[in-house]
Amino acid sequence: MATSPAPLHPQLQAVTDRIRERSAAPRAAYLARIDAAGQAGPVERSALGCTNLAHAYAAAPASDKIWLREQRSPNLAIVSAYNDMLSAHQPLAEFPEWIKQAAREVGATAQFAGGVPAMCDGVTQGKAGMELSLFSRDVIAMSTAIALSHNMFDATLCLGVCDKIVPGLLIGALSFGHLPTVFVPAGPMTTGLSNDDKAKVRQRFAAGEVGQDELLAAEEKAYHGPGTCTFYGTANSNQMLMEIMGLHLPGSAFVHPHSALRAALTREAARQAARLTRLGSQYTPVGHVIDERAVVNGLVGLMATGGSTNHTLHLVAMARAAGIVIDWDDFDAISTITPLLARVYPNGKADVNHFHAAGGMAFLIRELLDAGLLHEDVKTVAGGTEGLRAYTRLPQLDGDHLVWVDAPAQSGDASVVSTVSAPFSPDGGLRVLKGNLGRSVIKVSAVKPENRLVEAPAVLFNDQSELIAAYKRGELNRDFVAVVRFQGPRANGMPELHSLTPTLANLQDKGFKVALVTDGRMSGASGKVPAAIHMTPEVTAGGPLGKVRAGDLIRLDADAGTLEALVPQAEWAQRTVDTTDLSANGFGTGRELFGGFRQAVTGAEQGAMSFGSF
Repeated sequence: MATSPAPLHPQLQAVTDRIRERSAAPRAAYLARIDAAGQAGPVERSALGCTNLAHAYAAAPASDKIWLREQRSPNLAIVSAYNDMLSAHQPLAEFPEWIKQAAREVGATAQFAGGVPAMCDGVTQGKAGMELSLFSRDVIAMSTAIALSHNMFDATLCLGVCDKIVPGLLIGALSFGHLPTVFVPAGPMTTGLSNDDKAKVRQRFAAGEVGQDELLAAEEKAYHGPGTCTFYGTANSNQMLMEIMGLHLPGSAFVHPHSALRAALTREAARQAARLTRLGSQYTPVGHVIDERAVVNGLVGLMATGGSTNHTLHLVAMARAAGIVIDWDDFDAISTITPLLARVYPNGKADVNHFHAAGGMAFLIRELLDAGLLHEDVKTVAGGTEGLRAYTRLPQLDGDHLVWVDAPAQSGDASVVSTVSAPFSPDGGLRVLKGNLGRSVIKVSAVKPENRLVEAPAVLFNDQSELIAAYKRGELNRDFVAVVRFQGPRANGMPELHSLTPTLANLQDKGFKVALVTDGRMSGASGKVPAAIHMTPEVTAGGPLGKVRAGDLIRLDADAGTLEALVPQAEWAQRTVDTTDLSANGFGTGRELFGGFRQAVTGAEQGAMSFGSF
């Protein structure tokens, strides 16, 4: 086992240097702002007047008031995405009281600073509410900033798990980058119906072979209790990222909710947050934890685990909030050197519980560190001088005491977690596709090699429901490339197109060559059908995908990284971009409140941020 940092892979260093050079001006400006904010004094609330302070702790317990009044101990902000509709967030109900108790044990206080919205794409998929999903990330970021705006807090504990929620919490926390921030997850639900069996029932339902009763029964067996969904989509990719970027306590990501170990980790997160403040012994502001090296580590983690394509949006936005500029070429370059070390559905049959039991994040991080594929010399919320090496250990309970032990020397299941010397794939399976249709990304870690090249006529759709209807009419039993347009952030908020997966998978299983090309999202649940997603510029912004006409031959070559409409160049140059009436996207299910977001939002490769540029 390596005891000192391994030499960095030269391309990893080159990408890091390229990002650092590109980000020099915005990063310097960001650091100057947060470092100036950090000079206000050792206690954040020391600048508040008496009236301000009295308002801020009027309802606090008498014992806490003493500490808050004296201004000699840290006060921790709790920002939570709790609601009891989301299985992943239901366990968070217990956390604030645990955190307050643990804070008092180390002479600190904690207050519930604010709640942020938390919506579930699993509930809204295929419905109008999904058009608010991506924008909810920016609402969460703003809600986090509002919670911290009272200048009462010396550190932040962010409680959240799922898709847009963790990115939003981090973007908001980075706007107060002089404060330490610890992310506190809830963990995955226990294993139910396997994801593979669930997907088969969905495909059979899409084919009309089973009814709603059987489909609902299967879904209830898959999603059956508290915790994160067990497949490796965006929610669990979030947890991986917070771990590998040093924002969790080591080993926190995939411990079950409502367990003694989860409670101990939550309490220790509060105690550690107090230590990280300017009043503690290890001041570690979040704006210095998230630097170019941490962002590159996040990129490596996504590729090594086959993580969610949603992070080609979210990681861009999170990095930008810290003054760091990354683009899809950085994702592509890191993918080429990062071996795939995890097989978790949809990239395999296992779920995140199997992944964790086989060694999980601690085993994977050690493998990557020892191969020079991660920056070890980073700041983390674990504190100390070990950097990322601290994350090669797993938490355990020794009686009532929380301890960390080295990850097992061998994988507990080599079919789920493997080594750098024997990877499942030599690369991370994410590609940038370039050509006369614009730029897009494709995740091929679950796509068989024989399905990575598709050359077929385009069939145009302006909505996913149109494709499903055509399938049910029997019109799609042939080779084709589905071009689903007007699904970008400006058009309708960029909803995920989950509903297309079973339909297209059925057609591929019949032997047809099929692919999806869209300016919409497919997310971490994208699977075995080649899908060129996040096409930028989007059609509504004048993107060339809007020049495609029905019957045009489209060639998607995932291995070569190309996506082309095979139309004579002169004819292509003469074509105009199609338009359509999008007024129906502006009303109902709260969509009328988000018109400003749709107008201001940046392109997908720029993070799809409605703030514009930081």
